[in-house]
Amino acid sequence: MSENEISYCLRGCIFKVFNKLGPGLLESAYEAALMYEIKKSGLSARAQVPLPMFYDEIKVDVGYRLDILVEEKVIIEIKIY
Repeated sequence: MSENEISYCLRGCIFKVFNKLGPGLLESAYEAALMYEIKKSGLSARAQVPLPMFYDEIKVDVGYRLDILVEEKVIIEIKIY
């Protein structure tokens, strides 16, 4: 599945979650609901995936985490405003 096909499916999942939950919740609530919808749609996803940083030849552990990684291709960063 291409990144465009994945992102099309993800947009549907995101709209479902937002329409059901509405605004104002914590990021963790949206993440849990979105993970459920993504997996229900048949895509593989992992939450809170560590992301190392490399500088020159060394790996620097700075604690980056991806909110959701879908099909090992698409990153979702959840932002609440």
